[in-house]
Amino acid sequence: MKKEDILTRLEQIRSQIIEATHRAGRDEEDITLVAVSKHQPIEYVQWAIEAGQKVFGENYIQEALDKVEKLKEHKQKIQFHFIGRCQSNKAKYVPGNFSMVHSVDSIKFVKELDKRCAHLGIGLDILVQVNVAKEETKGGVLEQDLFKFVEDILDLTNNLELMGLMCMPPYFEDPERVRPYFATLRRLKESLEQKLGIDLPHLSMGMSSDFKQAILEGATLVRIGTNIFGPREY
Repeated sequence: MKKEDILTRLEQIRSQIIEATHRAGRDEEDITLVAVSKHQPIEYVQWAIEAGQKVFGENYIQEALDKVEKLKEHKQKIQFHFIGRCQSNKAKYVPGNFSMVHSVDSIKFVKELDKRCAHLGIGLDILVQVNVAKEETKGGVLEQDLFKFVEDILDLTNNLELMGLMCMPPYFEDPERVRPYFATLRRLKESLEQKLGIDLPHLSMGMSSDFKQAILEGATLVRIGTNIFGPREY
């Protein structure tokens, strides 16, 4: 991948996001592109920063911390979001290095995040991951457990700001088949807002293959990696 390739791909993605928001009758400013940089070389991330990309998503703590350190000169203008699963014993590395966690699905993890935030005297935005398709191979809170889980977060934490929900639905060749799962997540968000009297401004849903459908169903954060950086280097 060359520098100009990433610049071109980013421009194409941004144009597609704008087109999808117009189709949905939404404001393009409502959508944040999270460039998923896991298993991608540091120079790819640097090129994306030069092209104006501000938010990056990482799945693995150690790899992410390495990138955070190498890119600390850009700390004032970029953000890292943690979008993968994280063991509770590694929660201490999240506050201060990430501005948002998309993948919260464990109260133990929530407590550890809150404790670390308290120690550092900072806050942290979080999203609850919902297993909308009840897939055993994926993380996330099941729909029937979501209300109680969110209530527990609100009751047990002082330093975490619940900002919304996230999902990773099944992959289909036809992205229109994913839309019902996105619609389910939006419905769950609206239900929580109504029942608990809270504001949940974010829905993290949609990836390279289906982000347009996600935007049509209300996504505010779209997580796109391959369409920007190409195949990952494992």
